[in-house]
Amino acid sequence: RATEIAVLSQGRAAVFEDPIGPAGVRVRERPKSDPAPGAVSIAMRAASINHLDLFLAHGAQRVTPPQVIAADGAGVIHASGDPSWRPGDEVVVYPVVCDWECQWCRSGQNVRCPRFGVVGEHSDGTACELFHIDARNVFRKPKGLSWEEAAAFPLTFLTAWRMLTTRARLQPGEKVLVVGAGAGVAVAAIRIARHLGARVFATSRSDVKRRRALEIGAEAVFESSDFSKAVREATDGGVDVVFEHVGPATLGESMRSVVLGGRVVLCGSTSGVKAEITMPRLFWGQMDLLGSTMGNVGEFQAVLEAIDGG
Repeated sequence: RATEIAVLSQGRAAVFEDPIGPAGVRVRERPKSDPAPGAVSIAMRAASINHLDLFLAHGAQRVTPPQVIAADGAGVIHASGDPSWRPGDEVVVYPVVCDWECQWCRSGQNVRCPRFGVVGEHSDGTACELFHIDARNVFRKPKGLSWEEAAAFPLTFLTAWRMLTTRARLQPGEKVLVVGAGAGVAVAAIRIARHLGARVFATSRSDVKRRRALEIGAEAVFESSDFSKAVREATDGGVDVVFEHVGPATLGESMRSVVLGGRVVLCGSTSGVKAEITMPRLFWGQMDLLGSTMGNVGEFQAVLEAIDGG
């Protein structure tokens, strides 16, 4: 299991102790030690909170406390048990837990590792002073980003990148609908889709979030309820790809928004864990319904290259 893989946090840390919400996360002192061979110790400069951490704090992720929270972080190498890194190197964390030794990890398919997990959920997280992790989980911080920006992008941008490139195979000029545009992963999807040369549409319940989606590259943004008709009208029959992370509340509308042979790619289910699917729409529509979680190390490197390239 992923929980058997040791990822140690030291110094002061934000520790999930009680499943009562944010009040159940408390600052505690953790023991300090040197990194093991092949690992590094990072003096964290910033860590970021995702929706995952809120689920964890409310006890929805079946995580046994105490556990340090946060998947994402950036900092400076404090000590290194690997010759690839030296104290003072500025780094970001690849937030995937894996064993690095199975056939899937050796072939670069980390998300298929039998011990696959997420830092901060299946191991201690980055919200600490000193964070120990396998050196293979560490990459140089993009030079143009602040510490806060570097700590904010890994999980969401990695997830969105894999969804759009590897799973949905989004092509330049294609149309993509991003559902729930206010979420971090959706913001990442809008930016990545634009970077890939796609036409981007989005949905949101919030006026503020709809305006923000337009500012960062969406061509048009629709109300979240019953959006498929408006999407089809605005796109001359539908989009090629729907980026879906809400789940049961929007999946039906998402499936009605794609063209014949379209793709719906999903990474989350914030509105529930069970959804009804109209089967004839799936097979008569020649539709691809694609699941996706996090991303491989090569995909994380691609995200970093895209950020460095502007």
